[in-house]
Amino acid sequence: MKRKPAVAGTFYPSAPETLFRMVEGFLEAAEVEPKPLSAVVAPHAGYVYSGPVAGYSFKAALPYRGQDPTVFLLGPAHYVAFEGISTGPFTAWETPLGEVPVDLDRVAKVLALGGPFTDLAEPHLPEHSLEVELPFLQVALGRFKLVPLLFGLTDPIAAAPLIASVLDPGDLIVVSTDLSHYHPDEVARKIDALTLERALNLDAEGVLASEACGRHPWAALTAIARDAGWKPELLAYATSGDTAGDKSRVVGYAALRYV
Repeated sequence: MKRKPAVAGTFYPSAPETLFRMVEGFLEAAEVEPKPLSAVVAPHAGYVYSGPVAGYSFKAALPYRGQDPTVFLLGPAHYVAFEGISTGPFTAWETPLGEVPVDLDRVAKVLALGGPFTDLAEPHLPEHSLEVELPFLQVALGRFKLVPLLFGLTDPIAAAPLIASVLDPGDLIVVSTDLSHYHPDEVARKIDALTLERALNLDAEGVLASEACGRHPWAALTAIARDAGWKPELLAYATSGDTAGDKSRVVGYAALRYV
């Protein structure tokens, strides 16, 4: 069962060559010195809005290129309410750049944990938060396998040690989240500065109380990083006012890495 693209042609180009060139341009423009890392945080809006910031996230992930890693991709459900964290039942995810295979063995280990984990398909079908990260991963990493984790109503801090228990050396965690939504630019920057301060201080509970739409998966990553001793670094921050021009009602975007 393959998961078909839901937002190709809207959030990002549906033509493969156009999409590849756009993502490659974002990666090339990002001023990041790649170094070993365990996780990144990336935004998930339409590429014209958040692509320049996402370029920093995935340029930072270049050390994984050629390593055929398993990527644990964590994001929030925007459209379908459900309880738990869904891997979906899919064997592969399709994008205009080709298929991404699901790491079925690792998904089976996640589902065997029980608790909040489920393989519900419905929340994934219209969702953009995981899908929009895949072309960036395809261009930046080349080959990789996927463990999709879509967060519904759940306690992410309680889920964090469960997710950590199935991680192997060489895995990459990618958390998909935007920051505050639809405030004037100057207000958004103040709200987002507090969220980022909490994230950089590994305050998982503070991240969970933030306005970030992906606060649940981000809180889970923050708890994992806190327990593992990973150190977060802010690579880039912008609002949609920086990229789309309208500063009266913006969305915030950040790129972080955890080393």
